[in-house]
Amino acid sequence: MNLFINNVLIIHPDSPHNGQKVDIMIENGIIQKIGKRLKRPDNATHIEGEGAFAALGFMDVGVQACDPGFEHRDDVFSIAKAAAFGGFTSVAVQPNTQPALHSKSEIAYVKNKTKEQLVDFQVIGAMTHDCKGEEISEMYDMHHAGAIAFSDGKKSIKESGILLRALQYVKAFDGLIMNHPFEKSVAQGGQMHEGVMSTSLGMKGIPSLSEELMLVRDLYLLEYCDSRLHVANISTARSVDLIRQAKVKGLQVTASVAAINLAFEDNDLADFDTFLKVQPPLRAQNDIAALREGLADGTIDFIASNHIAHDEEAKNLEFPYADFGVIGLETTAAVANTFSGLSKEQLVEKLSINTRKVLKINASNIAEGENANLTIFNPDALWTVEKKDIFSKCYNSPFIGKELKGKTIAVINNGKMELF
Repeated sequence: MNLFINNVLIIHPDSPHNGQKVDIMIENGIIQKIGKRLKRPDNATHIEGEGAFAALGFMDVGVQACDPGFEHRDDVFSIAKAAAFGGFTSVAVQPNTQPALHSKSEIAYVKNKTKEQLVDFQVIGAMTHDCKGEEISEMYDMHHAGAIAFSDGKKSIKESGILLRALQYVKAFDGLIMNHPFEKSVAQGGQMHEGVMSTSLGMKGIPSLSEELMLVRDLYLLEYCDSRLHVANISTARSVDLIRQAKVKGLQVTASVAAINLAFEDNDLADFDTFLKVQPPLRAQNDIAALREGLADGTIDFIASNHIAHDEEAKNLEFPYADFGVIGLETTAAVANTFSGLSKEQLVEKLSINTRKVLKINASNIAEGENANLTIFNPDALWTVEKKDIFSKCYNSPFIGKELKGKTIAVINNGKMELF
């Protein structure tokens, strides 16, 4: 693979060329030269970089890969294609499969099935056996098999003692526990954010308290254990404030937000669009403002896709009967660029740098002699999402037919590349 990228802005804080517009020459997956007005080799594929930036390949955390067990919705190969189109060269997959990714053999299954692809697959091991929240899994074995964190994915940990023991267990190897805060008993049967719109539509609401109550518990347990916790997909203004206070206090806590929660609010559910039925739910405008502020000031560490594929049978139903979840790998970077209010540098931080920092994953630099792991992204490109742009096996995206700003031009990793 020989590639020549001309006149592209490098955004990577560790690169000696950070903030410079340069040409990049890549041969056999290695960055050979970076400089101004380089001579283009005759045998190299050319990418016009004017108006675009080059960043360390974006990484998404928390994809529901559905493989093994639910491959009719998605598998690791469709996930890889969707991720590449969206600008991701790495994804961390959730353990909610069948069987769950709860032992070293399941970790090995995913790692072996996905090796040598353009998109790197990292595995989040199950915190409890079969993600049932009842019995701690063999996290130490999974850690040595390659698991980069532990979570029950879309299933929040209900029992405080289980989370306490998990936080204590991973301290031995500086592991990371991830939990999505959702106290289901407080929102039993809830369909959308509890507020004026849910009342107007006659829908049972999911109160902000259902998230914040569990978050307070998790932070208390974290402080007691002095361990590491990532709070996945927060959605309320109060949650942002709680995370901010915890960080000031010195707790080892990080947080993420799903891209869709930056783009839509509960009022957008007036037409009962099941593609907007997500967990956490779309909240009120003041919550969205707080999420954007939390991203800007560093309280929220990164943006995630919260990608969950559902076939038509799960979504083409009356709203109360439809499943929660939307796909997002193809559109997350563009949605973040369109709705977050972040600068180019901040966008790279939230999609590329901080994901790896939180998970303690080493990555190559954008410098001569380094392996090329790059996303080339044009933040000013306008495009309308069409069905042909969806590479997941399912089409449950509320962005189809909508115009977004920012588009992936190319991804390069592991000696491979995709141009778009």
